[in-house]
Amino acid sequence: MAAAAAAAAAVPAALIRGRSAAPLLVLHRRARNPKTPLRRSAASLHPLPRSPPPPPPPLIPNAASSRWRWRRRLFCRPAAEGGEGVREFRRRLRIADVKGGASEGVGWGGWGRSSRSGDGSGLVGCRVEWSIVHRVALLRKGLNFIILDLLRVNDGSCLSNMQCVMIPDAEGYDQVELRTVTAGASVLVEGVVVSSQGAKQKVEVKVARLVMIGKCDPLTYPIQKKRASREFLRTIAHLRPRTNTFGSVTRVRNALAYATHKFFQENGFVWISSPIITASDCEGVGEQFCMSNTRESNDCPITTIPTTKDGKDFFGKPAFLTVSGQLNAETYASSLSDVYTFDPTFRAENSNTSRHLAEFWMIEPELAFADLNDDMACATAYLQYVVKFVLENCKEDMDFFNTWIEKGIIDRLNNVAEKNFVQLTYSDAIELLLRAERKFDFPVKWGLDLQSEHERYITEIAFGGRPVITRDYPKEIKAFYMRQNDDGKTVAAMDLLVPRVGELIGGSQRDERLDYLEARLDELNLNKENYWWYLDLRRFGSVPHAGFGLGFERLVQFATGIENIRDAIPFPRTPGSTEF
Repeated sequence: MAAAAAAAAAVPAALIRGRSAAPLLVLHRRARNPKTPLRRSAASLHPLPRSPPPPPPPLIPNAASSRWRWRRRLFCRPAAEGGEGVREFRRRLRIADVKGGASEGVGWGGWGRSSRSGDGSGLVGCRVEWSIVHRVALLRKGLNFIILDLLRVNDGSCLSNMQCVMIPDAEGYDQVELRTVTAGASVLVEGVVVSSQGAKQKVEVKVARLVMIGKCDPLTYPIQKKRASREFLRTIAHLRPRTNTFGSVTRVRNALAYATHKFFQENGFVWISSPIITASDCEGVGEQFCMSNTRESNDCPITTIPTTKDGKDFFGKPAFLTVSGQLNAETYASSLSDVYTFDPTFRAENSNTSRHLAEFWMIEPELAFADLNDDMACATAYLQYVVKFVLENCKEDMDFFNTWIEKGIIDRLNNVAEKNFVQLTYSDAIELLLRAERKFDFPVKWGLDLQSEHERYITEIAFGGRPVITRDYPKEIKAFYMRQNDDGKTVAAMDLLVPRVGELIGGSQRDERLDYLEARLDELNLNKENYWWYLDLRRFGSVPHAGFGLGFERLVQFATGIENIRDAIPFPRTPGSTEF
């Protein structure tokens, strides 16, 4: 017993990972055949114990319940004072891992949905037990077997599929004959990975057992084989992740978020969390959501707080949802040097366009002892880093986007990752636009902000698809905190423009001079009392510093080719829409 417990404790936690939503799936690792080599990428780093405990019994319905209860089948550590210890957490082997090479004695779980065939390799002759929750896309009858063709076992790790072959002798074959296994249905499949006889895939699963978990009415299931419009899918945002497009968008979004943290952490930045509720307006444009619910007295229960403007403010003064975490990031940059935020922000813009959201995520680094040139260098390095990361780690999804969303997107991203960025002043950009042999919808004039059509012309036409950084903008069209240049007309601000999107990053050197900052607040009629703490940063040991902001959803648009920003976020918040 002690030896078994010790062996169980030695099993590494990084081998398999399960879902936090435990009702969906349970899996376990069986004792492997010592003659069968392990998959190198996992086993070379985390070898299995020589004598692991026997696997738990097969999944069976809970006798005390009318429904299946799923849990992770994991080995338990012994408790210090007797009894059973807490189960050891393990990384779940993903479908992408299995299709990428040989493995044995493992399982996975996920959902099925419409997808295109993938390319598996290295699994021939390896015995695998599968614990799969998925949704079936198609049934096709053969002479003496059933092919569950293009099963979308999608646990979020890949786009490709695993074809399953089921003979009549297999357990659960009656579910196929009764045609209860329909598109959208959830089933449990166990089988062996074998070499595929078909040309569309190298390996397939020979099914030994199939169990129906959750039925799905094919007549009312919203996601059908026929391709649905993006507009329709936004009305079923709770189901659209099951489609090819939104599964791929989500994986790329995840990769971009991971690469963002990885870049800043590797370069010595400290992540900080900025507040959602604030009394300050970073941009000074008044596009804030007022969320200052009121109450009549301080002892009034929170559940009875009215939503009118009568009575006393809950926070003692008007409060808003933040439009940016920049000002808060500056406070920590003055102490920790280089910091960044990655948090949700809100804009009360009543814009029903493909470029605007009421709720979105912002990446905002702040660099202490830095000027505008340092800021531009950081923005360039960051963008090239995350683009390279996606191209290297999301190849299957990027091929999908290149085929079905935007042809040439991979070449476009490679240009960003490999080519030098162009730099020019705002004044030079205005002259370039005035010389353009094109009529723009919006006027071009010094002192007016560049519109999306201007930005895209500069980067797509004038410079042939290369990213462009425009700098030194008129101070009248920029925020109060930007450092004024010596000419008194412009500020040390920059915008990074990319093809297809236009402005992707906006940044500036912050004005570290107290007198200039106070004068600028007065010019814009902003209440200095609301910024007393921000001004204190200039009173007590001010330092030159710079930073930039990046709308994360626009980055997702840029990396995937998705045209509407509402499709770049799981649950878009737009005027008149707060569903889901």
